[in-house]
Amino acid sequence: MKYSWLLIFTLTLACQPAKQPEDSTNAHSLFDGKTLNGWRIFKNKENNSWEVIDGTLHCKPFSETEINHRSDLITEEQYENFELSFNFKIASQSNSGVMFRVSEDYELTYASGPEYQIIDDDGYPGQLAEENKTAGNYAMHVPEGKTLKPVGEWNEGKIIARGNHIEHWLNGNKVLAYELYADDWTTRRDASKWKDFPGYASVRKGHIALQDHGNEVWFKNIIITVVD
Repeated sequence: MKYSWLLIFTLTLACQPAKQPEDSTNAHSLFDGKTLNGWRIFKNKENNSWEVIDGTLHCKPFSETEINHRSDLITEEQYENFELSFNFKIASQSNSGVMFRVSEDYELTYASGPEYQIIDDDGYPGQLAEENKTAGNYAMHVPEGKTLKPVGEWNEGKIIARGNHIEHWLNGNKVLAYELYADDWTTRRDASKWKDFPGYASVRKGHIALQDHGNEVWFKNIIITVVD
């Protein structure tokens, strides 16, 4: 009888539906491929650098012959814990980035929001520190073991933010992780430019920001999943 009950129990477990991955019902697109709906300029500044073209969110390059009103683009909504994935492509010698938990209480997006760096690793003018290359936590953490496609090709980035735990992913691989406010993080901050920015990484919930660095960059497939 004992073995019969064991057999029934085993069969019952086998018939249970497999455990599903984390609920993705909170996943939604931040960019519809046609309009800037859901986005606006940081602090509602005057701007003429962002446009939608060929299904992409495009930041125009700086023009020496036109009037340039430039600023970063931010989501209308604010987010605390999330997984954000996006495709990005840059032009030669270009620089941009994606920031998160950005507050408009400060004059610059990066004064509060940590940055997933996007840059031409090989062709950007000047000497680049490793922590300032693509997928790095700008001025703080070096990405490791990354596979980066060449300038002009699409790459896939991802930022995971769960409380103090932050991860950067590039083309399907996790390239760095860190803990906000941990001893190592504090040491790095105090040894970097961020020591002069008291609001840096101080906001628990804020906007997603796309950086206008005066260079040409494209984004598409911007998907956010709100998590606990």
